This record gives sequence, C-alpha cells and structure tokens, in this order.
Amino acid sequence: MWATLEPGSSPIDWCEDNYTFSPLIAEFVNTFSNILFVVLPPLLIHLFRGYGKFVNPAIHIIWVLLIVVGLTSAYFHATLSLVGQLLDELAILWVFFAAFSMFFPRRFFPTFIHNDRKRFSVAAVFLATIGTGLAIIHPAINAFVLMTLGIPSVFLLIHEIRRANNLRVYHLGVRCASVWFLAVFCWINDRLLCEAWTSINFPYLHGLWHIFIFIASYTACVLFAYFSVKEEKPEKKAVLRYWPRNDFEFGIPYVSIKTHVDANHEI
Repeated sequence: MWATLEPGSSPIDWCEDNYTFSPLIAEFVNTFSNILFVVLPPLLIHLFRGYGKFVNPAIHIIWVLLIVVGLTSAYFHATLSLVGQLLDELAILWVFFAAFSMFFPRRFFPTFIHNDRKRFSVAAVFLATIGTGLAIIHPAINAFVLMTLGIPSVFLLIHEIRRANNLRVYHLGVRCASVWFLAVFCWINDRLLCEAWTSINFPYLHGLWHIFIFIASYTACVLFAYFSVKEEKPEKKAVLRYWPRNDFEFGIPYVSIKTHVDANHEI
C-alpha cells in the first residue's frame, strides 16, 4: 500500500523530463499547467449563480469536480505516484458521470429509465461507483473507460450543436470541438512522438493538453447547460453570454437565466 504513494510508482511517465526545474516536483510544467482547473471554476460558480438558483443547483458540482481534477492532476504530475494517477483518473471519471446525469438528453434515455432524470442520475452514480472499484483493482481499466466516454461525448455535443437554432451557440460549439481536437492532438503526440518533440526541445505537449482540455471541457459543460434548459425548461429563458464583455464573442462563456423577458437583450 505504501509503495503506491512512492514518487515514480506510476507506470506512466510523460514526455517532460523529470525533476528538471525542481528537486521536489517531477514534471514541473505538467504540474502547474493545471492552474486553470483551480482558478476559473470559482468564477464559473459566480457566473452560474442564476442558473443554480432558477434551474439546477447541481451545476456547481461540475465546477467543484473540475477543481478536484486540477488538484489531483497536479499531485500526480508532481509525484508520478500510482495513487496520484488513480486520483487523477477517478476525478475525471466522476466529472463525466456527473455531467451525463445532469445534461444527457431525455430523448436518448433507455426505456427502463421511464424518462426519469433522478433514476438516470442514480444509474450514473452506480456505474461511476463500479468504475471506481474496477479502476482501483485494475488501473488500466480506467483509461479505457475514459476513452470510451470521451469520444461519444464529443459526437453528442456536435449533434446538439447542429440542432441549435442560434448562431452564437453554433460558433461556441465549433470552437469547443476545435479545441478538443487540438487537445487530443497534443496528448497523442506527447505519448507517441516524444522523441521527435524532445529533439526540438519542446517536450511540453502534455502541459498544453491540460490547458486545451480544460477549455474544451468547461465550454462543453456551458453548452450542455444551455441545451438542457432549452429542452427541459424553456420557460426559464436561457441566454448564452460572455464575461467580462458580452458585445462580442470573446471571453468566458456562461449561461444566464432571465427572470423577466427582455426582448432587447434576448439572444
């Protein structure tokens, strides 16, 4: 048990050289590139306060779990321990299932769920618990589960974007999917073509993966939160907005809930 806490006990070692910048941190860039996971979710909690009040307070669970992902990922890359690897992967697994339970369209529910969101959420928690147990027993299973969940999530996002009759939503969706593909490009290159990138003194693609995958992940959650209101609670008047300025599509996207109809500002 204690051996799993030892630095370097994980079988995974990324392209970045170990202990180059600090004798205490194995992968310096990969550790601190998780900063967005920690600093942006508190702002998202603030921006989604209306959504949490009028639609679903569980949205804040997503933002808290993203913080957990950032902290566990930083711990893993700082130590390269097996426990760090498991915590990192399990945090990502729970983000997936939390988002599925909250945003998965009712029209795709299995028949035995009977169109019941609570029953679907219980099933998602049950599957996440089983996945957690299997990942602890056989860590390789977790990577397979994450890949299995990631690809259909992107295709579902693309499907929902194509259904949206909103140009601003469409633009954000295209940017989200593009950043996701860029993130996957960085992950694959860091894993499979490390020697090539090391030869040009840039073994830091996994650090870029952290940045790009956070942007893609939280943007996808913003879009699915918007789709969820439009489909299940259209009377709530969901509006896709940007912080700090909303007059052009640049900044941090979020979903605002209008308590009073204001045609002059409706998107």
